[in-house]
Amino acid sequence: MAKPPKSQWDFGELFPAEPVRKLLSVSELTGQVKRLLEKQIGQIWVTGEITNFRAQGASGHLYFTLKDMDSQVSCVLFRGEAAESRAFLEDGCKVNLQGTLTVYEPRGQYQLRVTAVELQGVGALQVAFEKLKLKLKAEGLFASERKRDIPRYPTRIGIVTSQTGAAIRDVLHVIQRRQPGLEIILAPCRVQGQGAGEEIAESIRELNEFHDRTKEVGGLDLILVTRGGGSLEDLWAFNEEVVARAIYASEVPVVSAVGHEIDFTISDFVADFRAATPSAAAELITEGAFSSLQFVAGAGMRLRQAMDLALKDRKDELAGVLYRFDLRHPRKRLNESLQRLDDLMEGLTRSLTMEMRALQIRSQNLVDRLKRLGPGRVLLVKRERYEGAVSSLKERVISNLKMRRLNFESVSNRLRLLGPQQVLSRGYSITLDASTGEVIRDPAEQAPGKEIRTVLAKGELRSRVLG
Repeated sequence: MAKPPKSQWDFGELFPAEPVRKLLSVSELTGQVKRLLEKQIGQIWVTGEITNFRAQGASGHLYFTLKDMDSQVSCVLFRGEAAESRAFLEDGCKVNLQGTLTVYEPRGQYQLRVTAVELQGVGALQVAFEKLKLKLKAEGLFASERKRDIPRYPTRIGIVTSQTGAAIRDVLHVIQRRQPGLEIILAPCRVQGQGAGEEIAESIRELNEFHDRTKEVGGLDLILVTRGGGSLEDLWAFNEEVVARAIYASEVPVVSAVGHEIDFTISDFVADFRAATPSAAAELITEGAFSSLQFVAGAGMRLRQAMDLALKDRKDELAGVLYRFDLRHPRKRLNESLQRLDDLMEGLTRSLTMEMRALQIRSQNLVDRLKRLGPGRVLLVKRERYEGAVSSLKERVISNLKMRRLNFESVSNRLRLLGPQQVLSRGYSITLDASTGEVIRDPAEQAPGKEIRTVLAKGELRSRVLG
């Protein structure tokens, strides 16, 4: 059978048939990516800075993001992993992380499943600090019962520090000002850098050897281990175990003053006493001598003040005695009496002057009236006034006498009714103690044989108590 002729539109194999498609679910795709990442990349180390840190309270897992200047990756640290370092993780912490790169399938997000943590820089030092602190504390190097008291009046001390640092200058300045006679034995050493810890420990041991050699002449009263402020790296020599054990083994009490007030080092915990700064340590060491010097220096002033106060009290007491007994100087008493006499004379003079002036005014008024009325008219007026006054006085006297008589009679009647004689007249009697005349109210108080007196309306009876 012959083939049909080709159409002009038949381009042969130029356009092949449509290929068969393979569809994947999201879960299948995510699973393939996860397996590919875990197989191709596997376990790796990554460095960066922690951000978005959060701890899941229920599970104990830690979730955070590790970032650098350009990128970031999600991380998870499961409970039980990196137990020694996980307590120090926080936002801003720079770390090296070991883990496996994988995919968190529910979100289709790749993440680093962390298995190990290394802190960078200060963080690593902080971890080392905490580890050593826990170790030495467990051994009893920090125990308060082993710490010794600092001598109150030291005469010779040893100092472990750099001979060119600021700490030694601050200490010497304070000592020169507060206790210039204090003898100082300096054991110079480096206080920063590689090997500084060994030098500090060796200086402590050398001062203890000096103490052993000079015990007969007093030895050392204490050792000051000190340096100025700085970063954690700068102060790290005082966090080394060799320094801690040298302080612990010291026969001489040790004061530690490292850095600023907020800085704490291992040497501070082991030492017998920790001072906030080198200057504060110097003030502590010289406090006894300085206080005694201040006390002696101020003794004269306090004595004068006490004497002045005592003299003032005695003067006040003397003034009080003189005032109470009028023991003043005769001349002073005379002057005071003359002054009072002058005051009385002035007052009398003023009174007389005012009285004379009033009499003159009254006399002038009387003269003026007499001139107006004449003598006869004046006498008539005076007589009428006199007679009216006498009549009014008589009436008031008579009325007053009547009123008083009525009051007297009323009171007399009440007294007669209430008087004992009226009671006796009704058949009652009054029993009295024959010797004292007191009224007997309770027969139980009278002893047998006692003489008593019974008052009646007419006369009285005497008798004795039978019992």
